[in-house]
Amino acid sequence: MSLADQVLAVNDDLPIRTNKPVHSGKVRSVYWLTEEDSQRLIKEKGYDVSPDAPLAIMVISDRISAFDCIWHGEGGLKGVPGKGAALNAISNHWFKLFKENGLADSHILDIPHPFVWIVQKAKPVMIEAICRKYITGSMWRAYEKGEREFCGIEMPEGLEKDKQLPELLITPSTKGILKGIPGVPEADDVNITRKNIEENFAAFNFTKADDINVYETLLKEGFGVISEALACVEQTFVDTKFEFGYVTDAAGNEKLIYMDEVGTPDSSRIWDTKEYNSGNIVENSKEGFRQFLLNHFPDPDILLNKERMPEREALARDNVLPLDALMDISKTYTSIAETITGQPVVLSDNPKQEIIDILSSQYGLID
Repeated sequence: MSLADQVLAVNDDLPIRTNKPVHSGKVRSVYWLTEEDSQRLIKEKGYDVSPDAPLAIMVISDRISAFDCIWHGEGGLKGVPGKGAALNAISNHWFKLFKENGLADSHILDIPHPFVWIVQKAKPVMIEAICRKYITGSMWRAYEKGEREFCGIEMPEGLEKDKQLPELLITPSTKGILKGIPGVPEADDVNITRKNIEENFAAFNFTKADDINVYETLLKEGFGVISEALACVEQTFVDTKFEFGYVTDAAGNEKLIYMDEVGTPDSSRIWDTKEYNSGNIVENSKEGFRQFLLNHFPDPDILLNKERMPEREALARDNVLPLDALMDISKTYTSIAETITGQPVVLSDNPKQEIIDILSSQYGLID
């Protein structure tokens, strides 16, 4: 059994019954179920969703994306061993904690396998909601160059790198390319202000203006719950990204829910608290891999400069990364997952076959 066999790199070729094209993102692939299968599962499994809600199977992979590119390593390694299972385990843990704390639901209805979620279709809010407790990364780089306004919020003078901000900061950006919103460039991932959102709430897919407060509350509460839980295992929650959407429950009520993943090393920065208190930054997140890439290539500007995207894509395609770099990031992901959940991350010998077997025998979804 080679290491490459234990990595689920291609996750859009499973024989899951669907009559729509499989949507493959950077890390997850989405299989929309047929109407018949969706309605059958809602009935059989008693999911709290509208009886005609479209359901999908979301399969995570072990692919590693950074700087908007997918990277690969020596020995035919097309991903990071244990990464997918670690990401899902962490998200599942936080979603469960949100529920226990009376926060909103998520789009996840069922978890048949460590790599798989059964989700309901949600109407996404077109905002990447970034929450920051410390000034670091791109925000620090901009601050150091003299920028003081972030997403319409004026920052004070005298902030120090990697130090706690005066208060939790919400710095939203666009999710996808939004057209026709005054003052918002038609590009993916551009910073926006609360005023932009208030004046164009429908363009961002909010049902009503009051829901802007709801999303901000869910953001702060979610951040707080994760932050407190991480503090108990000597980890510092630095910043994170949340995504939200609307669904309708079985009783016909529309509600705002958490979508995508939460509090993972892919969507957050997590620092080792003991090391931080001693003056060292030890990243328990993908940030460590980004730093490795910036040091590994002679011209880091290719990775940081959006104007040089074709060169960046070539870099990711044509360069095989050293095995130990991918194993380092594997250790980061699996260790932080074990620290957070208290459970070991078990590497599957053949994740694809396991997924097919479960979805066939327990859900009747394999053709």
